[in-house]
Amino acid sequence: MNTDRKALWAVRQSALPTVVRPCPDCPGTRHRASGKIRVNANGKLLDVWLLLSCASCDRTSKVPVHERAHVSTLEPARLVAYEINDPAAVRELVMSASLAAKNRYRLDWTGTWELETRMPLYALDDPSPLSISVGFELPAPVRVERLLQLGLGLSRAEVRRLVADGRIRLPFAPDAKAHQDFELTIHGPGSVDAAKHAKAVDLPTGERAAPARIGLPPASGGVLPRRASARA
Repeated sequence: MNTDRKALWAVRQSALPTVVRPCPDCPGTRHRASGKIRVNANGKLLDVWLLLSCASCDRTSKVPVHERAHVSTLEPARLVAYEINDPAAVRELVMSASLAAKNRYRLDWTGTWELETRMPLYALDDPSPLSISVGFELPAPVRVERLLQLGLGLSRAEVRRLVADGRIRLPFAPDAKAHQDFELTIHGPGSVDAAKHAKAVDLPTGERAAPARIGLPPASGGVLPRRASARA
């Protein structure tokens, strides 16, 4: 939709996800990244492991990344990144859904993200639509409803009311979890009222829809906050 009012929200990384899998030495199931990758060479064959630390007993465990892989199958830059424990390589491996599936463990994204709202302070009662682009720095599954609560400074009930009234337009249900970039639109009460009125005029006599009551949520303060921390 064409609109002069645009804003950008960014889901930023605040921590790495926790690896959930049994520890061989204690009843603990939660592991954190140690920040290290181990590479073992046997001639032209390589084994690469991501090293984890048990949050309960601090035991180090290994997650296979490459097993008996020929050195020619790995890009030189990637191999160097593994050998020097490059933080970006560690981050990529810890967040890898395919690596988690391959090794049969679960990633817990709780407390790994925060919402940054790079935008002018727009009033929610402005009749012009506001287009918001949401970008993800990490693939954390974020409940859209929670994201709207943080970005707009509203309660869960207020967000649901705005969605139900057509003030917030989403590409999916508000209780869905998103982990990739998407866009949403917020309409002012005047624009929504006008659209509903236009539809009512087109209906046959006796079948006109009742006018909707749409107002500014009382807790919004009329402006959008710039940053909010969250737990997934």
